Amino acid sequence: MLDKVPTRTPKTAQLIECPARRQAKPADPCTMVIFGASGDLTKRLVVPALYNLARTKVLPKQFALIGVALSERTTENWRDHLYDMLKSFVGNAAAEFDVDHIDEAVWKRLAEKMTYVHGDLTKPELYERLRGVLDKAEKTHGTQGNVIFYLAVADEFFGTVVDRLGKAKLTEQNDDQNGKPRFWRRVVVEKPFGHSLNSARALNASILRTLHEDQIFRIDHFLGKDTVQSIAAFRFANGLFEPIWNRDRIDHVQITAAETVGVEQRGKFYEATGALRDMVPNHVFSLLSLVAMEPPVGFDDASIRTKKSDVFAAMPPVKSAQAVRGQYGAGTVLGKAVKAYRHEPDVSPSSNIETYVAMRIEIDNWRWAGVPFYVRTGKHLRQRSTEIAICFKQAPYAAFRGTPVASLPPNWLVLNIAPDEGISLQFEVKRPGPAVDLATVKMQFCYDDWFPKEPNVGYETLLYDVMLGDPTLFMRADMVEHAWRVVQPVLDAWAKDGAANLPIYPAGSSGPSEADELLARDGRRWRNINGDDDRKSP
Repeated sequence: MLDKVPTRTPKTAQLIECPARRQAKPADPCTMVIFGASGDLTKRLVVPALYNLARTKVLPKQFALIGVALSERTTENWRDHLYDMLKSFVGNAAAEFDVDHIDEAVWKRLAEKMTYVHGDLTKPELYERLRGVLDKAEKTHGTQGNVIFYLAVADEFFGTVVDRLGKAKLTEQNDDQNGKPRFWRRVVVEKPFGHSLNSARALNASILRTLHEDQIFRIDHFLGKDTVQSIAAFRFANGLFEPIWNRDRIDHVQITAAETVGVEQRGKFYEATGALRDMVPNHVFSLLSLVAMEPPVGFDDASIRTKKSDVFAAMPPVKSAQAVRGQYGAGTVLGKAVKAYRHEPDVSPSSNIETYVAMRIEIDNWRWAGVPFYVRTGKHLRQRSTEIAICFKQAPYAAFRGTPVASLPPNWLVLNIAPDEGISLQFEVKRPGPAVDLATVKMQFCYDDWFPKEPNVGYETLLYDVMLGDPTLFMRADMVEHAWRVVQPVLDAWAKDGAANLPIYPAGSSGPSEADELLARDGRRWRNINGDDDRKSP
């Protein structure tokens, strides 16, 4: 039984760090063009991230922002709309971007760099007009011809927009005599990058007819979280952990991405996507690759992405028997009654779309052979929690033979990604007293105790890296296709089954009981969804 964790007191220790702390440099001069400038993603995440970059002085002074959308509005109207959205975040703890005030001087400098262009992104004439707007932005703001095209549009338009940009010669880079671009053109593509293995291959082929791989940035906002980026640093900067980070000492790994929210107003999107497509080949596999990758020869993008790709290549396709799906029914989440998925707006009353998925993943390589990775993600679960939990093999019982200790719980190393960022280690100690009585205790590091918390929507680092041309945190074409290859058999099986044998779990629960059976077959059990492990493992 896990002893009650004492209430944490404010820390008195001081942060130990290197004398010369690295500071982020301002990014390269550039213009960013957002296709889908009137959409939710732009106003809720992308523009707040740009504001944060401007506030921290890493957004280049020579910068311009061009919004492109179908709706007819003026530049002033667009700016005011974005400002009103930013103001709505003040003191709103439920928003992705919670701030206590808006720095009006920072916003004014950013707003002065904005231009709005309306037009149909499927029509060639829009791109001809866009060329003139880009030329004007370069002359006015000194952006030196560098352009980022951000595709914040529905995925069915990705190929169309890239094709139109190519035909208008807006993606061409001007190389110098050494083959290096005098100015660059980059394209950011939001997820989902395909809906299946075949569609991902087709989309890759389509955009690679126009762009080089080093111009494509397939963005996953999960990788913009500092705690996700810290996984590799935690592994490779500490000699304590890497020697035991393998099949000799690790029993299994659990990766959880649980949400308390439902589909909200995204019924149409979710009916075409589902939890597996929405979360597993991108968010969840990104976490898995950071845990499982081999040490890179350096922290450059080529070394790290190659090691991640090796992990995906070593993962055999998941069989349908190794996967569980579920759909939330009516229930209570955080004290509030919620309706079933099939009663949500724009959802079929006979929908067979999963809102929960759990899988058993294997990695066939020297380090991980025989170590299962269990992953799960779902909506309207009992608590919001994203964590990576490493379960170490149990110690031999011989030393405690004849004592009241019936069995020893395993040691857990837990990387908490959200909402409470930190790292904890669970282990056994002897209780004070004459009897040999063991207690399970936890050492815990919390980021908020050591580092100042800054407003962050998760896109800041990613946008900054695009401006620098650093693709380390972005998926490569081969990585995307490997990820879809792993889950495709499950998608095929569920499409064939339809709604047959689709478990319905109560909203506010930990998911369907079938997910527990998935681990029980291996003699294991899930950690509690709230992050505690107060049950002894078999």
